[in-house]
Amino acid sequence: MSDPRFDKEFYDLKDWQLTAFCAAVTERMFPNFALFARLLEFGDAEKMRQILDAVWDHLNNTGAKMNFEVQLDKVEANMPDLDEFEMYGASPALDAVVSLYSTLNTVIAADPGEVLNVANMSRESVATFIELNADDQISDEELVRFINTHELMQQEDDFQADILEIIQDDLPRGEALRELRELSHNDGYSNLGICDSE
Repeated sequence: MSDPRFDKEFYDLKDWQLTAFCAAVTERMFPNFALFARLLEFGDAEKMRQILDAVWDHLNNTGAKMNFEVQLDKVEANMPDLDEFEMYGASPALDAVVSLYSTLNTVIAADPGEVLNVANMSRESVATFIELNADDQISDEELVRFINTHELMQQEDDFQADILEIIQDDLPRGEALRELRELSHNDGYSNLGICDSE
């Protein structure tokens, strides 16, 4: 489900750019987990928020210290078990936490393949959501077209292209990160158009 435009670009990025890409995609997916966690009283969304904020601080070299390897277990403990939760919302919530887990791995040891997985996971999350809302009578070919031309998928592809543009631009790093964080916060709306404001 990957976008072939991006595949090779990831291999030209610096470590901080790879981490920033993951952080931005995770930031945009985060409301999917926050809403699920609040509605089902599951996990610790506040702790996950702190860990993601710590990644942004780390990227900004604020001097704030967090042992990211230690946080991996905490993140893993917040992954909803899809066998336990049968409602759809568990799936995008899980994707958001897996994305955070991959982001931490990228901080620890940057790997373009891991970053590509995060990019693909967000696209697949959007594709699944669109498919749920599609007419179940349409052919596979029509479904693929419906997904690829859907506004949410186009927004996702534009968003990922914008991230790459910002991190590859000649902006000072702090400025690029500010722009990236604002873009990925997306006024509190996730990649699925979900918002967690009570």
